[in-house]
Amino acid sequence: QVKLRESGGGSVQTGGSLTLSCAAAENFGSYYNWGWFRQVPGKGREGVASTYVDGSGSVYADSVKGRFTISVDRSTSTLYLQMNNLEPADTAMYYCAVRRNIYIPPEATLTEAKYVSWGQGTQVTVSS
Repeated sequence: QVKLRESGGGSVQTGGSLTLSCAAAENFGSYYNWGWFRQVPGKGREGVASTYVDGSGSVYADSVKGRFTISVDRSTSTLYLQMNNLEPADTAMYYCAVRRNIYIPPEATLTEAKYVSWGQGTQVTVSS
């Protein structure tokens, strides 16, 4: 288990930007791959973005392509999510998570079940 802590959530208006961060309690280098998920009350977690820690690529949900960017600082085991042009539909609790650094197809990297440790979440609220 890896302890993760998200930060950077808040309230913005439509079209605004936020950057979420997720810090691991320990530096695990390349042992895990990362992902961002979000959840609204009454619904399951939705995969937003994932990245391979070796830098080989990232995967995005169709709803955020072109607006969100995932990145990772391996030297500090910190994950980021740059969110631009935010929409009210982006309002949710955002969670970071890690999965073992074992290859899985890109489309599977946004699947909640693949992840082994989760943060507590940070709330993002976008008003119109």
